[in-house]
Amino acid sequence: MSTDGTQFEYSCFNVSISDHIAHVQLSRPEQMNTMNKAFWKELPSLIDKIDSQSLARVIVISSTGKHFSAGMDLSVFSDPNAVPMRGDPARMAENLRRVVMQLQDSVSSLEKARIPVLVAIHGGCVGGALDMVCAADCRYATQDAFFTIKETELGMTADVGTLQRFPKLVSQGMVRELAYTGRKFTASEAEAMGLVNKVFPDQEALIAGVMEIAARISGNSPLAVVGCKEMLNYSRDHSVQDSLSYMATWQSGMFRQEDMMKSFVAKSQKTQPEFDEVWPVSPLFEL
Repeated sequence: MSTDGTQFEYSCFNVSISDHIAHVQLSRPEQMNTMNKAFWKELPSLIDKIDSQSLARVIVISSTGKHFSAGMDLSVFSDPNAVPMRGDPARMAENLRRVVMQLQDSVSSLEKARIPVLVAIHGGCVGGALDMVCAADCRYATQDAFFTIKETELGMTADVGTLQRFPKLVSQGMVRELAYTGRKFTASEAEAMGLVNKVFPDQEALIAGVMEIAARISGNSPLAVVGCKEMLNYSRDHSVQDSLSYMATWQSGMFRQEDMMKSFVAKSQKTQPEFDEVWPVSPLFEL
């Protein structure tokens, strides 16, 4: 399926697809790309659309304006219809738990997507935005980027994924320091601790560099890349032996010689191999 030039309409994002790469931009710069109610609904919807319909082989998330994102828009919790803060305490607590889990599911859409998600960060990446980027496959930043687990400073515990995913990416001691203090940390610190893959001098270089990486990913067999993400996510959460067993089962069902032969032929001819896309996710029932 050719998707060159494909665009979608969202209130919080600009989305375009070209050369097998979906570029998703946060598009509310005047509001510092805060994560409002529409954001939390649109993010999983657009990620699922791109992934389940096999519209791209890799997703790049970047932003507009001065900052990547200032995090959660307070209007999310000030909406009495979404989070009632009066009435029976038990029912209020049960409702709040479901709201938090909905927010968590929104961010988890990046992790659950079959295809890789790369994030290009400039300026501030604050609070909920850090939750989101921790769910991505790879993170890249500009020299002026900074990060903070802002929730602690505001009197609450971060609840959408940072405290669960960040420790899988960097050392426990560093995560605990940053979570307990809520202090800002720079792009160079983030790179040194392993949160960020690479730091670029400015946003233009950042986008160009990340798009180049995305292009290299998109040039590989989509099935092989999907397999890489599936295995890496599984091995992160399971023992080595369980992961090896799952790998053997995956390979016995998914390995095909066709893509490998296409790679060999393309290399011998010094051309780019043409791979079939992974199939769209079939709905259980046609509605």
